[in-house]
Amino acid sequence: MEKRFVGKVALVTGATNGIGRATAVRLAAEGALVGVNQKPTGDPTETLRLIKEAGGEGFPVVADMRDPEQVVAMVQAVAERGGRFDYLVSNAAINPFLAWDETTIEDWNNLCETNLRGTWVVTTEAAKQMRKEGHPGAIVCVSSISAHVGAPFQSAYCATKGGISMWVKALGAVVGEFGIRVNAVEPGWIKTNMSAPMFDAAPEVWKYYIDRIALHRPGEPEEMAGVVAFLLSDDASYVTSATLLGDAGFIVNAEL
Repeated sequence: MEKRFVGKVALVTGATNGIGRATAVRLAAEGALVGVNQKPTGDPTETLRLIKEAGGEGFPVVADMRDPEQVVAMVQAVAERGGRFDYLVSNAAINPFLAWDETTIEDWNNLCETNLRGTWVVTTEAAKQMRKEGHPGAIVCVSSISAHVGAPFQSAYCATKGGISMWVKALGAVVGEFGIRVNAVEPGWIKTNMSAPMFDAAPEVWKYYIDRIALHRPGEPEEMAGVVAFLLSDDASYVTSATLLGDAGFIVNAEL
């Protein structure tokens, strides 16, 4: 594997499973020192094991994305441990399946504080750290196809992901002068714990998605990790304020 990130330091939030874990392993395998974010109740053991197995190096950092002070401290801790801060992958999110008319204020606040405010805080602090260090850097946020389409039991989640996709455009527009690029990947149906309820659904639900995905299969977390690695790398040096839809053609075939 090409090692595009040797000597670089990265932070991946929500890195204990799914796309976050796959991305942390991919960046470490390509030479980056990776801060593996876990929530206070999380367990980074498997991610760190896979990083070591891939010949990379990582270390755990604890922060609840709902707590701005913890998030700011996490960014600073990664910069101190690595001696610099080059890349951020803002991936941590929650997606409780909730009917629109059964979503409480508490549900809404939890979604917004985790997905949207958490993304805003960590990306802002990462950009400030890169500017302070005086070198180029790159940020990738994991948004979702849900930034573009509505979905039953995900109305509030869609709102947070739409905000993230717009945020990368706005932030990228103002930090480009410091050599900092900001982009997002918008995954479709990927095999993760978050999407497990869809995989466990009735056969007709499975068929609906498979029939409308142009590649006729769900995606693997490692496939999204490859997209994130591209957006962070110098191969994407002229790409910023962009959102890259990684849905294998679902959105163009969906009958909504």
